[in-house]
Amino acid sequence: MDNNWPLWEVFIRSKKGLSHKHVGSLHAADADMAIENARDVYTRRMEGESIWVVESKDIVASNPSQQEELYDPAKDKIYRHPTFYDIPDEIGHM
Repeated sequence: MDNNWPLWEVFIRSKKGLSHKHVGSLHAADADMAIENARDVYTRRMEGESIWVVESKDIVASNPSQQEELYDPAKDKIYRHPTFYDIPDEIGHM
C-alpha cells in the first residue's frame, strides 16, 4: 500500500439506526476507494444502510482543554432549558 494515501474516517448508519456512527479509519487513494474499502471492512454482515467517509484532515474538532470557555455562553441562555416553565397536567409527559 502507498504510505501517501490519505486517512479517511468512516461513519456507518445501521439499518435500525437514525444517525451515522463513527466506526473507524482507513487509508485510501480517493473517496470511491474509501467507500469500497469501508464497505468491505466495516459492513461484512450486511449491517449497514449508508456509509460516509470523510478525509481526516477535513475534520475540525474543539479542544477539550477549552471546554469551559466553549460552553460557558450557553449558561446565559436559560430559555434553552425549560426547567422553569409550568406544564399543565393535561399535557402529560413531554
